[in-house]
Amino acid sequence: MTTMQVSVESTGSLERRMEVSVPKEQIEQAVDERLKRVGRTAKLKGFRPGKVPPRVVRQQFGAQVRQEVLSDLMQSSFSQAVVEQKLMPAAGPRIEPISSGPGEDLKYRAIFEVYPEVSLQHVDGLAVARPVAEVAEADIEAMVQNLRAQRPNFVPVDRPSHEGDRVTMDFEGRIDGRSFEGSSGKDVAVILGAGRMLKDFETGITGSRAGEQKVVHVRYPDEYHNKDLAGRTAEFAVDVKQVDEKQLPPLDDAFCREYGVDEGGLERLLSEVADNMRRELGDNVRARLKQQVFDRLLEANPVEVPRALVEQQVREMQIDTARRIGAKDASQVPPPDPFVEPARRRVALGLLVSELVRARGISLDRARVDVRLSELAATYPDPDAIISAYRQNPDAMRQVENMVLEDQVVDYLLERAKVTDQPSTFKELMNFGA
Repeated sequence: MTTMQVSVESTGSLERRMEVSVPKEQIEQAVDERLKRVGRTAKLKGFRPGKVPPRVVRQQFGAQVRQEVLSDLMQSSFSQAVVEQKLMPAAGPRIEPISSGPGEDLKYRAIFEVYPEVSLQHVDGLAVARPVAEVAEADIEAMVQNLRAQRPNFVPVDRPSHEGDRVTMDFEGRIDGRSFEGSSGKDVAVILGAGRMLKDFETGITGSRAGEQKVVHVRYPDEYHNKDLAGRTAEFAVDVKQVDEKQLPPLDDAFCREYGVDEGGLERLLSEVADNMRRELGDNVRARLKQQVFDRLLEANPVEVPRALVEQQVREMQIDTARRIGAKDASQVPPPDPFVEPARRRVALGLLVSELVRARGISLDRARVDVRLSELAATYPDPDAIISAYRQNPDAMRQVENMVLEDQVVDYLLERAKVTDQPSTFKELMNFGA
């Protein structure tokens, strides 16, 4: 029997165009064998099961069986051809049929990209700057003040309101004498300067005091999300019911309990705050080092990436972003353009990291996997159940293992890097107080 014929043409640095020809004899043999299997179980009116004449089976099922055989042969012949040609497709091929009619060889063209050959040129001696900072007493004090600001007390005052005050009011708005959606509210509390209301509205009620009634004119921006209001001016009748001054809470046991410290009081709270700040600082420094060392790895080892893998990564990033912002339908999925470069970077790094793991013999540290699982589960009420759920989910475990292996690669590169210490501060690194 004539064997399958394969020819391959490079149409780009990574793109390949492969033509495959499967002999008609192989097609007919496969069709005959499948029709025989169908005939053993076929049920047709007027015939007992399994007793349908082959000619009738072919009449009834021949066209369908032939299409199934052609589809299966395309898949199997493509897989066989790429193995024979020693090709590694980066994604599924685009198939262009050439011929497949009765009495003809099956001929088709498969267009696909292959993985690039990754050759690591520079791995050792990558130059990175390590931020060096401490959590100072002033940083801890500033953080505690920040915590106090998150739990303010509001005390009624009899004076004109100003920024930072909470104003409680009723209001009713009209445009051309008519009310509109969202034009009224009862006992609405607004903190001046927080930006919850339109600027014209906040400006109009600033300086008001409890018991005062005001008329505030508000012009809606031209780009306002409600097109019926965009660019129009509304008149609001406002009844100011109360003005409260914001006061920071005292550093007492009640305040400590607000942040989960039931015993040990302020001393215990300060200790936990300091520990959290040091942990966050360490994570920040680690993230900056990781970013730098991967930037240097990419710069020293440029690699061309398959377009198909970049497109796949872009789609995954779009879906992940849509999920995080709570998108309800496809119209809310963010456009692809902002994700293209990050996706290209992610794919290139994935190829370099995989080659580094292979070439330098870096093996997954199971003990670090266990530690990472414990860290992930620690925030849940039943950590053991979460760890068990992870271990029973192959995809979830693969994600954890990939994170750990990536961390091992970062450690490997940093151990061989040229690291320069760069003095900094907690405030600068954490952008605290900005």
